[in-house]
Amino acid sequence: MTPSSSPSPSTSSSPSTPPETTLHAARAHSFNAAAAQYAANRPSYPPALLDAVEDLAGRSLSGAGVADVGAGTGISTGLLHDRGADVLAVEPGPGMAAEFRRVHPGIPIVRGSGDALPLADASMDFLTYAQSWHWTEPRRSVPEAVRVLRPGGALALWWNTEALDVPWIEAAARRAERFLGLDEKDRKAEKSPGSARPEHFLAADPTGTLSFAHRQVRWSRHVPVDTRLANVGSHSQFLVLGEEATGAFFAEERDHLLQAFPEGFVEETYVVELLVAIRS
Repeated sequence: MTPSSSPSPSTSSSPSTPPETTLHAARAHSFNAAAAQYAANRPSYPPALLDAVEDLAGRSLSGAGVADVGAGTGISTGLLHDRGADVLAVEPGPGMAAEFRRVHPGIPIVRGSGDALPLADASMDFLTYAQSWHWTEPRRSVPEAVRVLRPGGALALWWNTEALDVPWIEAAARRAERFLGLDEKDRKAEKSPGSARPEHFLAADPTGTLSFAHRQVRWSRHVPVDTRLANVGSHSQFLVLGEEATGAFFAEERDHLLQAFPEGFVEETYVVELLVAIRS
C-alpha cells in the first residue's frame, strides 16, 4: 500500500464561516480529547458484518489491500487486520491517532481525511469507513474513493445504529434528544454515529458515480451501566458541551438505567447499516 504525499485539508475556519460549519468542525475535533474514553467504551462490530462486506463485495478481505478511513482508535481496523487484510489506517485527528498507535502499534497509520486521501491512485482493494463517512463531504470523498480503488474494488460504509424498537433504548434516545434540544427536523438532519438514518444513506453519493447495495446486521452486547453512559458521552454532541454542562444529565440517566436494570448491566442492541459499492 503506497501513501501519496497529498496533505490533509485544513480545518481552520474564517470569520465568514457559517455557524453550522463551525459546529461540525468542533464536533469532528472533539474526539481527540476523548480518545481513550472512545476506545474503552464504544461498541465494536460483529463477525457477521465483515461476512456481509465480503459477500456484497464478492471477494475476501484476507490478503486484500484495505484502507480504513477515519479509523479513529482502530476499532474496525483491528477487526480487519484480524480478518487477514493488509490494512492501513487513515485518521485526521492527532488525539485519535495517538490512541490508535497505543492500541495497535503493529498496524500502519497515516494522517489524512476521506476528502483528500493520502493514497496513490488505484492502490486499494477496499476502502472502509466505520462510523466516519458522515464526517466527509461526499462530493469530494466519492471521487477520492474512485481514484484510490482498483477496478473492481469496494467502498464499504457502515454505522452502528441503536435499535429503537427496543423500548428502553428508544426511551433513552428520546431523553437524550430532549436534553440536546433536538426536534423532529433536527433528528432527521442529524448525522452522528448512533443516529444514522436511511435518508442519510440515500445521500451517500450525491455525484451519482456509485451504486450502493444496502444490508443490515443486528447484534447486541452486554455491558455495565457505566460503560453505557461513557459510550453515550463519547458522542460529539455531548463532547462539545463539556462535562460541566452534561454532568446532571448523565447523573439522571444513570438513575433511569439503574431503575430499569438494578443488576447494573444493560443489553445494548444495534443494527449495523452497511453500504457497499463496487468501482467499475
